[in-house]
Amino acid sequence: MTAGIDPEVAPSGPGCVECEADGGWWVHLRRCARCGHIGCCDSSPAQHATAHHGATGHPVIQSYEPGEDWFWDFERSVGLTGPRLTDPQSHPADQSVPGPADRVPEDWQKHIH
Repeated sequence: MTAGIDPEVAPSGPGCVECEADGGWWVHLRRCARCGHIGCCDSSPAQHATAHHGATGHPVIQSYEPGEDWFWDFERSVGLTGPRLTDPQSHPADQSVPGPADRVPEDWQKHIH
């Protein structure tokens, strides 16, 4: 396993784990490269991907957006390349951004960071 990355771990689901649990919404999604946890990005109201890093110390995330494969190392504050992770590589292409569509407020731009 590359430091902080386990390419064998599947993603936790198609959306942010915590937002799904509490009825929240997200702008973009990030995947923990160590455990597969899907969290929302730092533009999202709750910033669950960064909170997951803080709670677990898992250092690397990958974008979970269709067509994106970049990684981010929280500890060094740098982008990096990494191995292909276990499929799926992103949330479903037909999933709205921001999403989920039925929970995004009309004035969502006022709620982002």
